[in-house]
Amino acid sequence: MLAVAHVLGLMMAFFATTFIMPMVCSIIMQDGMFLDFAIAAGINVVLGLLIAALTRRHKRELKARDGFLLVTLAWVLMSASASIPFLIALPHLSFTGAYFEAVSGLTTSGGTVLTGLDNLPPSINFWRHALHWFGGIGIIVLAVAVLPLLGVGGMALYRAETPGPIKDEKLTPRITETAKALWITYAGMTLIGIVALRLAGMNWFDAICHAFSAMALGGFSTYDASVGHFDSAVIEFVMIVLMITAALNFARHFTAIRTRSLMPYRKDPEVRAVLSIIGASVIAVAVVLKVHGEYESVLESLRHAAFAVVSVATTSGFAGEAYDSWPLFAPVWMLFLSCIVCSTGSTGGGIKMFRSLMLLQQARREMKQIVHPSAVIPIRVGDQVIPERIAASVLAFIFLYFQTIAVLTFLMLLSGMDFIPAFSAIVASVNNLGPGLGSVGPMGNFQGLTDFQTWICTVGMILGRLEILSVLVLFSAAFWRK
Repeated sequence: MLAVAHVLGLMMAFFATTFIMPMVCSIIMQDGMFLDFAIAAGINVVLGLLIAALTRRHKRELKARDGFLLVTLAWVLMSASASIPFLIALPHLSFTGAYFEAVSGLTTSGGTVLTGLDNLPPSINFWRHALHWFGGIGIIVLAVAVLPLLGVGGMALYRAETPGPIKDEKLTPRITETAKALWITYAGMTLIGIVALRLAGMNWFDAICHAFSAMALGGFSTYDASVGHFDSAVIEFVMIVLMITAALNFARHFTAIRTRSLMPYRKDPEVRAVLSIIGASVIAVAVVLKVHGEYESVLESLRHAAFAVVSVATTSGFAGEAYDSWPLFAPVWMLFLSCIVCSTGSTGGGIKMFRSLMLLQQARREMKQIVHPSAVIPIRVGDQVIPERIAASVLAFIFLYFQTIAVLTFLMLLSGMDFIPAFSAIVASVNNLGPGLGSVGPMGNFQGLTDFQTWICTVGMILGRLEILSVLVLFSAAFWRK
């Protein structure tokens, strides 16, 4: 435990360097927030180094068990650190609200308790989006590249944080090089997104903020009306491309760039499934909108359907229109898509497409074995044979995923919330989507929730970001036995 505390102290001190970005933004935008961020950074440095110094003699190589504990505590602690600027700069905001905003940022959820974003100090708005960007590829993966330089190995941490099969898929021989490769790919694509959004009509500040959010599949915006503020088909198209890119496996992006080939995408069954489901859903929702007369033309229906479907399905959560007022099929179907569409190794949330494909193949195998009980039928996803151990772990995850949604939804209902906003808020939180339906929908936010309800959603976001098992294992007796 003390060895974990030592690493947490180092991480907290290192996290203070991220405050440099909003400090620079404050200087450029002259919004008077420089000192607020400087104080927040100072608090992180002092507390972090103090914790590290007090636990220095317990420093050792991390084990797998330490990795799971460190992952959970790191997200909890870094979110608290990230909330400090909100508390200093926005005195009307309670700790519950500030912590929710920070967790929503780092988990790339995008739900917010703030209104008046159009008039928020630019550096505070920038900080919200920067949290998305850091959390997108994983502040823990960033730490994997840095911790070895501080004398702490990162393999156990990387395996505990990274979801699905990518944890066994090294892109380079050294794990630190893998983390750096992912970050370089992520940063390069973000830079391309910034330029594309600027050319599409945004100013530089909005382009940077929205590119940060889009690549992280976060959903924060600099305006209360979100992307709908711009009312631009070109901007929406660029955002769609960025969101779909971020919803795919970044390991595939890295490999495709390194080999200068599209073959990694063609061979990946997740890519084919993601693009096919999104494409079919866009057409289906557009047809529903046109049939119900929501928009006058087919093109207009297709435009709004495409942006909304991609935004919700990829767990981004940007709002172009009040899609929760569309025929009920559309928003409920999109909410369902947020559970399954994102690829493993992407910045999105939910069950992930790999697990969905694996469950589909397992169901097919069970039906075949009903007819041929003696047949030996392996589970395949693409060309990959899935070991029974992984199949069993996926089933366990799916069970815990739905149980988590059920338990948290019942807690919201117990607190007096209506079913649709309660259920959608929990699904959105666990999937790291952001907006739900009704009062917490695309035209609303989480400001109206009680403190109890806000904390339930906060827990949901952390559980979803860490894929549930990484957190719940800490509450098992076996974890704490020597």
